[in-house]
Amino acid sequence: MGRFIKFLLKLAAVLVVVVILALLALRGMAALRETQTEAPRWGSMVQTAMGEVYVIDYGPKEATPVLLVHGSVGWSAFWDETIVALESAGYRAIAFDMPPMGWSERDAEGDYNRVRQGQRVLALTEALGVAPVLVAHSFGAGAAAEAVMADQAAFAGFIVVDGAIGLDAEAKALPLPLRAPALRQLAVSATITNPWAMQPMIKAFLHKKDRAAPYVDTLNAPMKREGTTLAMADWLPTLLARPKGAASVTEEGWRGLTLPVGVLWGVEDTATPLAQGERLVSLVEGSRLWPLEGLGHIPQIEDPGAFIAALKEALSWVEGSRGRGKAGKFRATP
Repeated sequence: MGRFIKFLLKLAAVLVVVVILALLALRGMAALRETQTEAPRWGSMVQTAMGEVYVIDYGPKEATPVLLVHGSVGWSAFWDETIVALESAGYRAIAFDMPPMGWSERDAEGDYNRVRQGQRVLALTEALGVAPVLVAHSFGAGAAAEAVMADQAAFAGFIVVDGAIGLDAEAKALPLPLRAPALRQLAVSATITNPWAMQPMIKAFLHKKDRAAPYVDTLNAPMKREGTTLAMADWLPTLLARPKGAASVTEEGWRGLTLPVGVLWGVEDTATPLAQGERLVSLVEGSRLWPLEGLGHIPQIEDPGAFIAALKEALSWVEGSRGRGKAGKFRATP
């Protein structure tokens, strides 16, 4: 028995060494991949009070501006089909990269907490000179909500798409292994910036699993930017821990909203279930919910046509609500 236990201990030690070596190898491969310094030319850099922001801006400058906020691990080009559809519908479609994702200037202190990200949204609207309808997906909806709650007059309306808000999230310490920056880099290089991990990561959030493959290259593209694994390791704690000092994780913050608030939500979303969207609508007077049947957490890629149809209806509703004042809460059916 003693020999068997010793054998198991030795085997466990070998496995630990193998895992560590594999993680180190993935970190080294990430460093070799991350060499790009120039952003794609279909967008441009906009100087804001909080640094340069990479922006894709299509449509007439005088048209109603719609500012698109991506979720975690996304970037502006992930909204490609939505941008084209909104421009065709006569809107000014503006998508940007929320740092550290994409090509925007990264924070010198590695500070990406939700309140600060909301300030970045406001800084961009000021730099562009627009008061847009804000359309925010998943994790990006938290930062967008912070911006709206800090200055409602800066926006014409707010549309939440499967928002990862965390109203019921408990304050928890970061898992011990991820408190060390070096270990976070290993974790990030094995997952977020690992090109082979992207497709299974996307699939985990989709109801229509086959819709992941067409978007893998798009999401992997900015992961080749210099220093991405390091920057994403700085950002990772904001994904895992309850935001400190954020109004968006309080019911009071949502109850205080007076601008038109629309909520688009995949009925089959298992990451942020529909009940979370219904709760937001229950908190915001005059808000409206569009449940998207047969879709999961990323409806804009699972069925672009159905998503865009609902979004355009929501945008029309926002514009109408501003003109006549908001009515009571109700639930819409697509």
